[in-house]
Amino acid sequence: MADQEKTDGEQQQPQQHRVEVTDKNAISLYANFCRVTGTPEELILDFGLNAQPFGVPTEPVEVKQRIVVNYYTAKRMLQALHMSVQRHEQAFGVLETDVQKRVVGGRGGRPQAS
Repeated sequence: MADQEKTDGEQQQPQQHRVEVTDKNAISLYANFCRVTGTPEELILDFGLNAQPFGVPTEPVEVKQRIVVNYYTAKRMLQALHMSVQRHEQAFGVLETDVQKRVVGGRGGRPQAS
């Protein structure tokens, strides 16, 4: 019984349960394009490959995968993604999402050696 007693400064933490996940049948795909749309009940995420990532594409981006989630799942996903990106930036530096700001020398190519 002494093991179950807590002092005034301690609070009992809820027990964490791990969800077992198997990914042996998962299909991995690459996407550099994502479109987010939705309905009042669901969020729709379309993923595809934009062959022309700079400027306005002249050909349509073909959506290869669509994920439909409810807004509760979307919020949990947002929090998990935010945490993952924060950890990455702490380790490797801030990610610049504006392509024009990442271009060195205004050429749109790789940085030149000095």
